[in-house]
Amino acid sequence: MSFFPTIDVNAHEAETIARGLYAIAAVDGVHERELALISEFAWGATADDDTGGGPLGGGSFGRITPLEPASVALLLPGAEIRELFMKAGLLVAYADGNVSAAERKLLGQFAEALGLAAPALARLEAEVKDYMLRSLSKLNNVEAVAKVAKKLGA
Repeated sequence: MSFFPTIDVNAHEAETIARGLYAIAAVDGVHERELALISEFAWGATADDDTGGGPLGGGSFGRITPLEPASVALLLPGAEIRELFMKAGLLVAYADGNVSAAERKLLGQFAEALGLAAPALARLEAEVKDYMLRSLSKLNNVEAVAKVAKKLGA
């Protein structure tokens, strides 16, 4: 099973996800790495779409507005796409190296709105940490990888 299973995501769903992810990034101040992840996801999700400009209007965050958890829940039907959103949201939260209390609170609100109980959110967070550590495991600097693992609580 892959970390991001293949799920058909249309342009409207990709925009919903991007706006929800932007809300997570913005809650404690948007960082460049967070924007890069959101943009990569949004463009990757609609790579075969003929929307001409993607869900972010040509990749610009200048006009994007964050979406609240209840709105994301209304616009993302189905368990698979909701879990995809939460995994992406956790990655965005970790992107700046620190999951703030505000990000953690908002992630909890998204999980609740999306119908994900605390054990499901904990499972997804463990999967995200494992994914990030597997990416680092190929590095030769074992000491640095160990520090990151300790910081992640893994």
